[in-house]
Amino acid sequence: MGYLEGFGVTLRQHRLFGGKRVTQSYSGGRVAKKKRRGKDQQVEELEPADLRDDDKAAKPARLHGRHVLNRYEDGMEKCIGCELCAGVCPAKCIYVRGADNDPENPTAPGERFGFVYEINYLRCIHCDLCVEACPTEAITESKLFEFSFTNRRDAIYTKDELLVDDAGRPQRLPWEDWREGEDADTSGWVRATASSGDAGFVGQVGWSAELGHGIREPESPAP
Repeated sequence: MGYLEGFGVTLRQHRLFGGKRVTQSYSGGRVAKKKRRGKDQQVEELEPADLRDDDKAAKPARLHGRHVLNRYEDGMEKCIGCELCAGVCPAKCIYVRGADNDPENPTAPGERFGFVYEINYLRCIHCDLCVEACPTEAITESKLFEFSFTNRRDAIYTKDELLVDDAGRPQRLPWEDWREGEDADTSGWVRATASSGDAGFVGQVGWSAELGHGIREPESPAP
């Protein structure tokens, strides 16, 4: 009986039976441009190239977007291959394998570094538990979340794709729609307090320097 009642609700909402349209047409997340023609206002059809010129909505500093692997100001990688991010991930989308550093040419400070680092974005739910678990602030997130894939292989980001470039900025892959400011302050949302939330640490720098960004400013006390 439940199925029949559901079909009845659908039929009653249909325009042929006097119903009203309850949903709006999807514009791909962008507002269609309009122009006046006489007294009537008509929607101008936009080509894909024009749509890419539209501005996105402003994003907050702590947006949970696409991940990046950070490096110190001297170029050394922050990831030490501890696998804590993979262990805490509820979606099991992170795969990490550590390896011993070359004493003559180390990749990261300490004894080990992240030799393999992969994130499967078909599983990732952007909960940020990986960021919270990382002891060296190696993995943080950018403000980009508009990215789509045409095959499953592209959805599995490797270490080479996640690691920031020589300027400390995220790498821009062909299927990602980057806009101005979305690659800046990739760890800007990290709270500058002790992990326990001790109020005595508010206003003090709580993170290390990063390539391209330097030392992040501390948070101001809440008003």
